[in-house]
Amino acid sequence: MSVELLPWLSSAGLTVGFSLYFDGLSAVMVGVITGVGLLIHLYSVAYMAGDEGFARFFGYLNLFVGAMLILVLGGDFLLLYLGWEGVGLCSFLLIGFWYREPENGYAARKAFVVTRIGDIALALALLILIQQFGTLRIQDIVELAQLQWVQSDWATWVALLLLGAVGKSAQLPLQTWLPDAMAGPTPVSALIHAATMVTAGVYLIARTQGLFLLSPEVMELVALVGALTLFLAACSALVQQDLKRVLAYSTISQIGYMFFALGNGAFAAAIFHLMTHAFFKALLFMAAGQVILSLHHEQDIRRMGGLLRPMPFSALCFAIGCAALAALPLTSGFYSKDAILLQAWGCMAAALPGGWRWPAPWSRRSTVCGCS
Repeated sequence: MSVELLPWLSSAGLTVGFSLYFDGLSAVMVGVITGVGLLIHLYSVAYMAGDEGFARFFGYLNLFVGAMLILVLGGDFLLLYLGWEGVGLCSFLLIGFWYREPENGYAARKAFVVTRIGDIALALALLILIQQFGTLRIQDIVELAQLQWVQSDWATWVALLLLGAVGKSAQLPLQTWLPDAMAGPTPVSALIHAATMVTAGVYLIARTQGLFLLSPEVMELVALVGALTLFLAACSALVQQDLKRVLAYSTISQIGYMFFALGNGAFAAAIFHLMTHAFFKALLFMAAGQVILSLHHEQDIRRMGGLLRPMPFSALCFAIGCAALAALPLTSGFYSKDAILLQAWGCMAAALPGGWRWPAPWSRRSTVCGCS
């Protein structure tokens, strides 16, 4: 469903309206953003109680959620880009919330500068789309591209520039800002890692899948970036000593899973994992925040232990989140990761000599990538 609210900008023959677009993908994203965001807001009331910046914190937090909703509901690329830059600004404000500590200000500036690289690439892609099609409406561009850009180099170049989404989603080689983003309050970490900023890149590629499917080479690059990121980030998490940095590298790895799925054409599986990851990662961060507060802001995992008896509820929440993160059977992470790996294995098998296929009943799986 598309709703044109009012004319926004008109220049050089290009008219951009303030339009909203709502479909299945937007519904999932809105549900994740508002659902997880509500839980984090409730958690933040107790976590930030007594902080002198209490009102300022919630102002930033609501602005963050609002910018993300604009991003996922925008019916044209200009409105999407407004939300895209909005979440970048809010991440800067929230990561550096305790700005009197120099390291917090450094982490905020680092996140802002590193993500700008991907933002520049996205801006260049929008300029090309305006020049080629004379419109910024997302659905119109996808339809026109599928008609006019079949076997065209423009499809490859635009898809490559849209891959600047790796900046917001902290994928190789622009992943360095996310571990340092732990300088902000723990509710901020939960919101950034679960429901807002890092999922923006995944959403952008899923929303513009019609453009990416016109360039198999870029699709392979997306899958490669995701595979390398998920492996390297998981290895990095093994050697961290800060509890929140362990979870940060875990997030980078899980977003890598989503990019891997997108590159294999498993768009539905990627969004499914985005949804499940949002809930169990928010749970892990909020449980970690409870532990950190109880230990008087101690974050070194080497100094933690024996917390099951004094904090049974937090221990249970953390165990549930870890089980889903590890994709143990009957957890949400198991089903979403299983869908990604099945799709990837099916695509790989289809490419083997002799055209080997899954035996029944697996052959009835999704055929998005062309393998059945």
